[in-house]
Amino acid sequence: LIMKLGFKKIEAIVSTLILTILIIFVYLVALSEPSITGILKGYLPTATLFEPHAPGHTSQLTLALGIVGATVMPHNLYLHSSISQTRKVDHTDGKDVTKAVRFMTWDSNIQLSLAFVVNSLLLILGAALFYGHASDISAFSQMYDALQDSKIAGAIASSTLSTLFALALLASGQNSTITGTLTGQIVMEGFLHMRLPQWVIRLFTRLFALLPVIIVAILYGDQEKILDQLLVYSQVFLSLTLPFSIFPLIYYTSKKSLMGKHVNAKWNTLLGYAIAIILTILNLKLIFDTF
Repeated sequence: LIMKLGFKKIEAIVSTLILTILIIFVYLVALSEPSITGILKGYLPTATLFEPHAPGHTSQLTLALGIVGATVMPHNLYLHSSISQTRKVDHTDGKDVTKAVRFMTWDSNIQLSLAFVVNSLLLILGAALFYGHASDISAFSQMYDALQDSKIAGAIASSTLSTLFALALLASGQNSTITGTLTGQIVMEGFLHMRLPQWVIRLFTRLFALLPVIIVAILYGDQEKILDQLLVYSQVFLSLTLPFSIFPLIYYTSKKSLMGKHVNAKWNTLLGYAIAIILTILNLKLIFDTF
């Protein structure tokens, strides 16, 4: 159904969802009055990232890699590449191609930057509201109830505060669903060359994505902490698969025979490989620590 709308309208819907999330989190963070100094310090990596975690608790490295996976998401690398081909570009006109590449670069950078800001706001909100009594919040769903008793609940009605938080999560879920479904279709048609009816593609991609979650929900539906861990590790899995998308992307976009004058700059290629190698090392450490 969403494909019938065209990419322009789909982008408008996704942009609206992201804007909704951003506005709500900015508003909630502003009410919580966080420490600006503490925020800036939080962006600097520390040695505690590699410290062993207590039994029953999630390590900082796991959470950090989960944030990386949730922000970048490997399948979005394929999605952005496909969307760039939907633009009406005269490929015989070098200036038109250059203009399209410039706009797509801005588009990707803006969207990833917004994703980074949204994830930062969510962390800042959690730290500002729940620091000091995080042990009382062992499940993700308890955050909804905790918001009603938070220190900023007096600023607005407690029910409104919790509803805004729930609305932001709903918008985030819808955004991920749309992009995930589109990417599944793009990968199947572009890499696997499977030209199947749209309903078959949607059925199989959604079934394979939801089946593990449904099984865990049936087996452990009464244990909220396990479901929350599943949510975290699903994002960590995205981080583990990122290098498999990043390395080929950097390799092909740095080949002048393929990219022509739009080939990556040397500094861009080196920086990309450095980031991918660091991420791979962190992923390997996490796997080693887990097993």
